[in-house]
Amino acid sequence: MATNPHTAESGPVRENARITSLDLIRGVAVLGILLMNAVSFKFGQAPYFNLSAGGSENWLDWTVGIFGEIFVDQKFMGLFSLLFGAGMILFIDRASARGRRAVLLNLWRNGLLLLIGLLHFMFWDGDVLVAYALSSVFLIALRKLPNWWMVFVGVLVFVLSVGIALLMQYIANETVISLSRSWEPGVVTVDEQEYFDALLALGFLLRALGMILIGAGLYRMGFMNGGKLAKTYQHTAWVGLAIGLPLAAVGVIFTAVNDYSREIAFVGQIPNILGTIPASLGYMSLIILWNNRADNWLKHRLRAVGRMALTNYLTQTILGVLVLTTLLADTDFVNRSLVLLFVFAVWALQIWWSQAWLNRFLFGPAEWLWRVATYRSGQPFVRRRD
Repeated sequence: MATNPHTAESGPVRENARITSLDLIRGVAVLGILLMNAVSFKFGQAPYFNLSAGGSENWLDWTVGIFGEIFVDQKFMGLFSLLFGAGMILFIDRASARGRRAVLLNLWRNGLLLLIGLLHFMFWDGDVLVAYALSSVFLIALRKLPNWWMVFVGVLVFVLSVGIALLMQYIANETVISLSRSWEPGVVTVDEQEYFDALLALGFLLRALGMILIGAGLYRMGFMNGGKLAKTYQHTAWVGLAIGLPLAAVGVIFTAVNDYSREIAFVGQIPNILGTIPASLGYMSLIILWNNRADNWLKHRLRAVGRMALTNYLTQTILGVLVLTTLLADTDFVNRSLVLLFVFAVWALQIWWSQAWLNRFLFGPAEWLWRVATYRSGQPFVRRRD
C-alpha cells in the first residue's frame, strides 16, 4: 500500500509530541540575541564589542551597553547553539524511527540551511546559520560518541577559541593592522583584514561548534527536555550564573580600566568567552524550571516564537536592516537606548504574530519552505479546522 507523504514519515510533529521546554528555550533565545544584533545593525561590528566605539552618548547608553555585555553577549547565542545541537539529534532520531536515511537527509537539510545562511549573509554579515550548517557535518561525524564524551569534546572545541583570541591579540599588538571591523571606530579596510577576518570567523565557528556538541550531549542525557529533578536545574542555575556572569563582569571592568585600548581588545573578551558555557547553562536551567511550572499566556506565546525561530531570526534582520541600517543610517540621535526601544518593539511584534500565525498554520513560513525543500515534497501548511 502506498504511503501518504503527509503522514508519519514526513508530517509535522504532533502538538502533544512537542518538547515544550525546547520550544520555550528557543523562543527566549531568539528574542535575546536581538539585544546584541541590533547594535551591529545600527553601529556596525566594532561597537558590538567595544562600548566606546559608538552609540554610547550618555549614562543610560553606557548602562544598556554594560548590561548587554554582562548578561546578554554570547549567552543567548550560546542557548541558540545548544538548541541547534539538540535539534539535530532529535531530527536524526525521529528520521531514523520513520525509516528515513537519517544522515543523508540531515546533510541535505543542513546544505539547505547553508544556502539560507549565505543568502542571509548577503544582507547582514552577522549571520550564524552558515556556522551552524558547517558545524552539522562535525556533529554527524561525532554523533555516536558517548554523551559525556560529546560534552567534553564540545567544551574542548569551545575553549580552542580562546587560543584564537590570544593569537589575534598578538597580531594586533605586533602589527599595524586596522581593527576598524572588530574594535576601533573607522572605515573598514578590507584588503588589510582578510586573514584577520578569517581568524574572527574561525573563533566564532569554534564557539558555535562547541556549544552545538554540548547541546547534543545534554539532550541525549535528558537534561534539555526538563526530565531531571528540580534540584538538578536549581543547582545548575546557581553554579552556572555564579561563575558565568562574574566572569563577564571581569571582562567589562578589565576593558574599561584599560580605556578600551587595542592592546587588550581580544584578551579582554576572554573572561566573557569562558563564562559563556556556565551562564548559558544557567539560563537554560532557569527556563526549564519555569517551563515545568503551571502554564500561562506568556509561556504559550514564547513557545510560539520558538516554533518559528528561523522565521523570527530572519525577520529580525529584515527589520533591523530596513529600520536601523537604512532608514536611520545618517541620523545622529540614535544611540544604544533608542536601539533598545527598537528591540522592545520587535519583541512585541514577534510575540504577537507568532501565536497569531500558528493559530492558522502548522509552521512558520521559513520553517515550512525549509521542510518542503528538505523532503522535496508538499507538506501540510494550513491548520485543519475540525
